[in-house]
Amino acid sequence: MYELNEVLDLLKIMIREPSVVGAEHSFFRVLQRELEERGAKVTWYEGLLVAQGNDPFSTMFSAHIDRHGLICTGPDEFQYAAFVAGNRSDLLGNSVSEQLISKIVDRFDTTPVMAYEPWSGAYRGSGKIASSYVCERRNNLIFTLEGMQHLVAGTPVAFADKLKISGNSVSGQLDNVLTAAYLVHLFSLGFQGTAFFTAQEEAGKSWRYLLEWFRRFGSRTNRLVVVDTSPYPDRVEADRQQLVLRHKDANAEFDPQLTASLAQLCESSSLTYSYKDSYIEQKNAALQEGQSPQSLGSTEMGRIIAASKGMVTGTTLQIPTTGYHTMEETASLTSCEAFLKLLKRLAGL
Repeated sequence: MYELNEVLDLLKIMIREPSVVGAEHSFFRVLQRELEERGAKVTWYEGLLVAQGNDPFSTMFSAHIDRHGLICTGPDEFQYAAFVAGNRSDLLGNSVSEQLISKIVDRFDTTPVMAYEPWSGAYRGSGKIASSYVCERRNNLIFTLEGMQHLVAGTPVAFADKLKISGNSVSGQLDNVLTAAYLVHLFSLGFQGTAFFTAQEEAGKSWRYLLEWFRRFGSRTNRLVVVDTSPYPDRVEADRQQLVLRHKDANAEFDPQLTASLAQLCESSSLTYSYKDSYIEQKNAALQEGQSPQSLGSTEMGRIIAASKGMVTGTTLQIPTTGYHTMEETASLTSCEAFLKLLKRLAGL
């Protein structure tokens, strides 16, 4: 638990730093500082920050660092940043984010927000959300804010957040600063591989930045483990497993050998796990007539496997959470400890 506390202390710092989809530069600066303090060699690319040790191709992890927020799109007008950054037409309708848009419209009323300058992170004021609605013409969430009339178009507005720890759980806007904090912590332990931190995953773009790096510097075959959170409808469902694996998503089949290796590590470490794609398929098989099936989800891993034509393979490792894409996304400390344990084994630590 002592080591997990170190991760949580880091997470407390990181979760307070804004990183709205499409405006992540200032968060990359925070990451660079934390990583270099831990001995990592850090390099910036468009939409991507790469941290490496002395044996960069030994083990490779990736975590996206963008979080949901708003973008000012005109005088006193604010839209959901992920759909603006993704130009909407780039999205295929198979991501959890898109399926949630109508469900999350009323989740943000009275939520405190803060505006910032995207490159430096300079503070541009605070306020709160007064109301939100889905605009069918623009196919996006439109927000009315209090105290933000002075902002100009292009200014990102983050949900003001801090980590809450109570009982056996942590909560906040965890997706995906939670697993990013773990990758930073690995360098404290002497990790010598590579950690990728990607921008604009919630807009469906992060895989492009990652693939560009592999085309420049990768080998013929590259194995990657993408870490993230995974949503469940309630704590009962989430607590049935400590960790979440996948065989596939809506885009591609994952690396079966690497997925099996993660499952074996879970079993040898006495950690419980399940497969998210199998869970969704079971739920869909039990649907009544007229009910819509749930998507398998569109992950960074699946997108890059499909686009790289075999050059990049891999699988995902996720922490089960509830309250996905809200300020109250919650993960159990039991899962957080299990994640750290497995991550260290994967990293050879």
